[in-house]
Amino acid sequence: MLSAAIAVHQTPPLYRSSLRLLDQVREVIRRKHYSIRTEDVYCDWVRRYVRFCDLRHPQECGAEEVEAFLTALATKGQVAASTQNQARSALLFLYKEVLHSELPWLENVATAKRPARLPVVLTKDEVRRVLTEADGTSGLILGLLYGTGMRVLEALRLRVKDVEFSRKEIVVREGKGFRDRVTMLPMLLVADLQAHLERVRVLHERDLREDNGRVYLPYALERKYRSAAAEWGWQYVFPSQRLSVDPRSGVVRRHHVQPLAIQRALRVALRCAGIAKHATPHTLRHSFATHLLDDGYDIRTVQELLGHQDVSTTMIYTHVLNKRGRGVRSPLDRAEEPAAVYATQPHLAHCRREWPTNTPASPQSHA
Repeated sequence: MLSAAIAVHQTPPLYRSSLRLLDQVREVIRRKHYSIRTEDVYCDWVRRYVRFCDLRHPQECGAEEVEAFLTALATKGQVAASTQNQARSALLFLYKEVLHSELPWLENVATAKRPARLPVVLTKDEVRRVLTEADGTSGLILGLLYGTGMRVLEALRLRVKDVEFSRKEIVVREGKGFRDRVTMLPMLLVADLQAHLERVRVLHERDLREDNGRVYLPYALERKYRSAAAEWGWQYVFPSQRLSVDPRSGVVRRHHVQPLAIQRALRVALRCAGIAKHATPHTLRHSFATHLLDDGYDIRTVQELLGHQDVSTTMIYTHVLNKRGRGVRSPLDRAEEPAAVYATQPHLAHCRREWPTNTPASPQSHA
């Protein structure tokens, strides 16, 4: 053990309590306004780390245990580099934000190198075939993903007030990095979206009559605007068909459609369209950016529509502008050219030369 290097400072009085470790993690995550998905993932990694350490408290562990845990994920668990880095982030959060441990080795824990892969992109014809096979609410959501470049959760969390039909715009609230942005509303989807919202309004009015019409509001907005949760403008554009229990507050309400339903709908559409690519709903966002660049739009415009903080993130889509192997003819195609010429122009047959072969000469030729 590197006892000197991994000496742990005394835990602040706030955490000298009867709270379980996972409850402390949840408390800090909620105080920092992290999403419930992050809360679930971080708590799962902390639970797995404690089990890996034979149920010892993380304060009793140090650099060797953290490195051994991350190494075991890669060697025994065969996880991807992104999964390993996710576990590393969860442990850094545990030690620095929850336990307030000033450990000099924390920043020295190596980050797994992620492979540089190009995103999966559907061609315009493939997108058309997929959207033709998808129908109903799922088809409308998939059309929005491709037509606006939104992430799947950004589309599912849309509120009615954020769809600007008059300006043909959609306001994306608190996207990745808690940043708002504006993207276009495709003209082709306006009529379908308006008809969909009429059906949602009927559902909302029924929920109000049954005292279930209050939607989730972030932070303290529900206390600040007491009637806002029941107002039409705050309702989800794509509400779930079923009521559910809020995992944090325990209130029964109607949440938005779950991402898993959209993933399933896309898999069915891909299969029906006969497309073998491994595509996800996020692939439609990749296709949106790639097709805009292919149509000649400026990369800064695409960056703004996607909500990327750094243009280098958007640069990965410029692979469509660089032909690379697609702009070079294979030598095999050039080797077949003479045969094609002689087949179409028989009068040149006397000029044809046979290709030399590596076949060894027969014994009679040396006699």
